[in-house]
Amino acid sequence: MSNQNKNNGLAKITSFFIPLQDNFQPMKAAVFPGSFDPITLGHKDIIDRALPLFDQLIIAIGVNVDKKYMFDVETRMKMIELVYQNQPKIKVVRYKGLTVDFCHNNNLKFIVRGLRNPADFEFEKAIAQTNRKLGGVETVFLLTGPETSFISSSIVRDIFHNGGDISSLVPNEIIPLIRQSI
Repeated sequence: MSNQNKNNGLAKITSFFIPLQDNFQPMKAAVFPGSFDPITLGHKDIIDRALPLFDQLIIAIGVNVDKKYMFDVETRMKMIELVYQNQPKIKVVRYKGLTVDFCHNNNLKFIVRGLRNPADFEFEKAIAQTNRKLGGVETVFLLTGPETSFISSSIVRDIFHNGGDISSLVPNEIIPLIRQSI
């Protein structure tokens, strides 16, 4: 009887370990860029699912002088820090300019982006291909869950400005800060 028959028809697979240098510590870090004005449960969904993929996740708040924000950058940073205050793998920063330049300046090889729908994919695909062409930075796309795929910061701002309840759209930790900031 062959070895294959002795293992219920399955070929035996031998696993092996390749020893690495004693000081070898691979670290994969990624950036999740955005305006986060404010952070939503959609953002949180993407962040929470990206965390197991990377050793460090940098949430980078882009500053665009041509864009009008509901919250200043310090408040947006504080909101994210409140949500992730017990998560040591997350670092919150701000930056200006191209995300690909931010990646180069910080030795980052991965960008995380969330996709809500096919239109997001078409838009993000062009940016991802450009980032790869300009600087060899790869984009990791994560699909939002169905329960958060409809949420955007602009929808949250519109509902809030019109007196609606946003508690099912943003993390609970930031609701007091949103009310206090306005």
